[in-house]
Amino acid sequence: MTAVPVPAHASVLLAQSDGGAGVPIRELLLVMLTAAVVTFLVTGAVRLGALRFGAVAVPRERDVHVTPTPRLGGIGIYLGLLVALLFAQKLPALTRGFEFTTDVQAALVSGFIIMAVGVVDDRWGLDALTKFAGQVTAAGVLVLMGVSWYLLYLPWGEGSTLILDQLQAGLVTVLIAVVMINAMNFIDGLDGLAAGVGLIAAVAICLFSVGLLHEQGGDVSAYPPAMIAAALAGACLGFLPHNFQPARIFMGDSGSMVIGLMLATVATSASGRIGLSAYGTRDLLGLLTPLLLVGAIMFIPILDLLLAIVRRTRAGRSPFSPDKMHLHHRLLQIGHSHRRVVLLIYLWVGVLAFGAVGASLFDRRLVVLLLAGGLVFALVVTAVPSFRDPGRR
Repeated sequence: MTAVPVPAHASVLLAQSDGGAGVPIRELLLVMLTAAVVTFLVTGAVRLGALRFGAVAVPRERDVHVTPTPRLGGIGIYLGLLVALLFAQKLPALTRGFEFTTDVQAALVSGFIIMAVGVVDDRWGLDALTKFAGQVTAAGVLVLMGVSWYLLYLPWGEGSTLILDQLQAGLVTVLIAVVMINAMNFIDGLDGLAAGVGLIAAVAICLFSVGLLHEQGGDVSAYPPAMIAAALAGACLGFLPHNFQPARIFMGDSGSMVIGLMLATVATSASGRIGLSAYGTRDLLGLLTPLLLVGAIMFIPILDLLLAIVRRTRAGRSPFSPDKMHLHHRLLQIGHSHRRVVLLIYLWVGVLAFGAVGASLFDRRLVVLLLAGGLVFALVVTAVPSFRDPGRR
């Protein structure tokens, strides 16, 4: 691990910009729409198959739902991703993103592995160690196929860059992927929650990638995260009509783990290999935006994950043992309805994610004011039931 100065004209990207490529916004919207339509149509068939296959979530004491509900919605999400990205490969404006990098292929292969692990867990159940091994395997395949977080900017020095060697980059990437997978898995406790958070996060990263495409004149390295994020956003959008309260199907681990892995993939692809020319060396916030973006998008899910680990460890239990003390459970306890809890978490994730993205795309002063206003509004709306009934816990 070394910190080295990088010249302002240097680039760590795999291919050079053609200097004149436009930002393919229309094509990215087509990819998103394709994923949404395919996921929406396929999920209906998956629901019927899950009922026959016996992959049904029977209500338990810690669950919020009260009627048996089929799982395996992750199959529909993955197929939506797959079809949308295969479609993207046929679009002339996006083919450059497949010619010089293997990020999309890595996302699809590792996504299939984690989906298969989730399907087995949804149907027959897996112990925590086996599931963890599956997560590490999928993340390892991602790294082996070329997606690694190997470049970090330091907030000091003239263009200082932290460069990881191959082993360090692989370990960091696997760690980030496993954390994101489990963070999404942990928050998947209410109808529409994980799909909505995945949608917001994917749109935020897609916007960041589009901004990067504009700044770098269409560099091919910015295409894969934009395409994968657009496809993921569409898949989550197409799944929501089936999953929003009252849900007709759950995504299960086959869905939440796919979303977590795809977010890790696009975050790594978008943030781990950005050329210094994308931002000025004196623009501290610009240099740190990739890290801020990842942290903002996953702040709520990872906070829930960390609180659960601390809570269970202090109680002498396994960090993976289930309970009914997640953030969404606590919001239900203070008086919010099921739908309002979901919308509140959407609000928090959206304010943080788009605040981070806005810092790299718009006037910083305006973004800071809007972010502060959004956080205050979210805090007040969250605390309203407590104001009405201070004794309610």
